[in-house]
Amino acid sequence: MTDSSTAEALVLHRPTTVRGRLLLAADAEEHRHAPLLVGFHGYGQRAEDALAALAGIDGAYARAAVQALHPFYLPRREGGQGRVGASWMTKEDRGLAVEDNIAWVDQAIGALRERGLSGPLVVSGFSQGVAMTYRAALLGAEKPAGALVLAGDVPPDFPQAELRRLPPVLLCRGLQDAWYTEEKMEADLQRLRAAEVEVTEHIFDGPHIWDPSVSVAAARWLRELGS
Repeated sequence: MTDSSTAEALVLHRPTTVRGRLLLAADAEEHRHAPLLVGFHGYGQRAEDALAALAGIDGAYARAAVQALHPFYLPRREGGQGRVGASWMTKEDRGLAVEDNIAWVDQAIGALRERGLSGPLVVSGFSQGVAMTYRAALLGAEKPAGALVLAGDVPPDFPQAELRRLPPVLLCRGLQDAWYTEEKMEADLQRLRAAEVEVTEHIFDGPHIWDPSVSVAAARWLRELGS
């Protein structure tokens, strides 16, 4: 069925300037030569949420979080009460959104490097931010040393051969997660292992959340990654 709102219209696209929001932990520059952890939040969250999650990982790291370019007010019926959340993209003009998001992430990481944060890059994502994590690892200007992903799947549009370029991955899931199901995780594991990606699994007894056990597993994984 044709969308009646665009049936008689010609859709045009033009680039425009949008100001992205990047958070840097207050002590990040004290750890300028330590690994740089960059987080991508889930749907309806903000950079503060991703930064708080990274703060729970034990160790001396420079921590930062990138906020999606599309903020919106959370519905009151969902407890939003006028709070702001953000989304990475929708199905509309998805390819253009991917390009915009990668350009924004490249700028954000470049800004962190300009501040003297020189340690190896590790990208991290929760829920909707997982796809952004994989995309940043495969399409971004800087190849990360590792990718921590929780409660989100590998973007289906990547050819299998492309996945071979992924760094080591820590893949996490809660047993009660109704969205990122066991079936989705198994499908991802099959794809990643078929591409010979080094994958570490972490399963916890919980729902679609950043569980404290994820931070413990991440700290252990990061230590091993640096060895």
